[in-house]
Amino acid sequence: MSFSVEERGNPNSLSYRLFFKNAEGKYISPFHDIPMYADEGQNIFHMVVEVPRWTNAKMEIATKDLLNPIKQDVKKGKLRYVANVFPHKGYIWNYGAIPQTWEDPAHKDGDTGCCGDNDPIDVCEIGSKVCSRGEVIKVKVLGILAMIDEGETDWKVIAINVDDPEASEFNNIGDVRRLKPGYLEATVEWFRRYKVPDGKPENQFAFNEDHFLNTLSTCPCGKEDPVPSSGNISYNCYDSEVECSDVRFTWLFSFAVDKWFYYERK
Repeated sequence: MSFSVEERGNPNSLSYRLFFKNAEGKYISPFHDIPMYADEGQNIFHMVVEVPRWTNAKMEIATKDLLNPIKQDVKKGKLRYVANVFPHKGYIWNYGAIPQTWEDPAHKDGDTGCCGDNDPIDVCEIGSKVCSRGEVIKVKVLGILAMIDEGETDWKVIAINVDDPEASEFNNIGDVRRLKPGYLEATVEWFRRYKVPDGKPENQFAFNEDHFLNTLSTCPCGKEDPVPSSGNISYNCYDSEVECSDVRFTWLFSFAVDKWFYYERK
C-alpha cells in the first residue's frame, strides 16, 4: 500500500494545501481512507506525518475540509508557528496523526476527567530520520502521554518508525528512557510550555507520578469518525492563484522561527 502527495499553493501561506493520492493516483482522505493499522497482527499503525522534526509551522490534517488535506493552522487570521522555547528548536520529533482515529469531545475520560479534543490521535515519532511532510510511515507504539490542553484530553503517542535502523531496540517506554536519556523529560517540558509564548498557561498531564504509559489501549479513542469517508467523491484539484500576500507570509515566517523564547521555570 503506497501513497503520494500533491502540493497546492505556497508553503507558509494561507493557500497552501497538501493533498493525498493512493497508488492508482486517485485523491483520498488521509483521515478516512488510510487504514489505522499497517499490520494489526503485529500492532503496527500507520502515521501521517504532519510536521517534520525541527520545523515550526503548525500543520495538521484539515478534518472539516473536503478530502482532509494537510494545511497550516490559522488563528485570528494569522498562520500559526510554534515558538522556539529554549533550548528547543521547533518540534523535537516527527509529529503527526494516526488515521481513522478521533478523540471524542463528548466522551469524558475516566483517567483524565476531560473530554477529547475533536482531533485524530497525535503521534511523536522518535526515530533517527527527519521525515517529510505528508509522508505515511509505519510505527511501533512505545507508550502514551496524557496531556490536558485547555481542559481537553489530548493523547500523545510515543512511537518509532519500524524502518528506523534502531527500531528493533525499542519495544516500550523503558527502552526510550534507557537508550535516549532525557528525551521523554524534554517531551513533557515541550508540551507543558509550548503555548506559553502565546500568553497561555502551562499544559497539565494525567498520571503525574509517571507521565508515560506503556500501552495505547488506555486511550479511549476509536475509529468512530464524525465525517463520512471520501468514498467515490470525484475531486479536481486546480491551480489556485498565488497572491502577493503569500510572499509576505514567507518573509514573516523567517522572522517567526528564528527567535528564541526564554522562559523562567517555576
